[in-house]
Amino acid sequence: MNIKEGIRVIEGFPTPDISFKDITTLIGDKDLFRQTVDEMTAALDFTPDVICGPEARGFIFGTAMAYKIGAGFVPIRKPGKLPYETISSSYSLEYGSDTVEMHKDAVKPGQKVLICDDLIATGGTLLACADMVERLGGVVAGIMALIELTDLPGRKLIEERGYKLYTLVKYDH
Repeated sequence: MNIKEGIRVIEGFPTPDISFKDITTLIGDKDLFRQTVDEMTAALDFTPDVICGPEARGFIFGTAMAYKIGAGFVPIRKPGKLPYETISSSYSLEYGSDTVEMHKDAVKPGQKVLICDDLIATGGTLLACADMVERLGGVVAGIMALIELTDLPGRKLIEERGYKLYTLVKYDH
């Protein structure tokens, strides 16, 4: 079974117009999960010092990749979830906005950073993460998403900002 076949697609969740990409089937299969992490890691053309991943599914792939390559991991969370002093970045959603936070000492100046999540759609979350990394002096050396929704503007926005985007599985939405 290939990685894309391991992702369950659920039509009409959480709203009728959404085709949800459910990774729980993929991560529940030990061989497919290992293959996914191996392929995500092999796709990189650099070795990051640290991997940042937004909650919750960015934690799954980001920590596994960090362990595999010997990098640190930085959790990026919703507001109020981190115990130490934080910085934050807000981004637009279709109807409103959202905010993510990270500890203000999580990334050191000059560190090469990979931002990792399970999916890229509009790019808002990943760009908010990149904003915080750069404000702390880190270098966003790449952005990794297992799944790319190709009919949404995420890739275009990421690349317009000069970031390299790595993805393994593509859907038209």
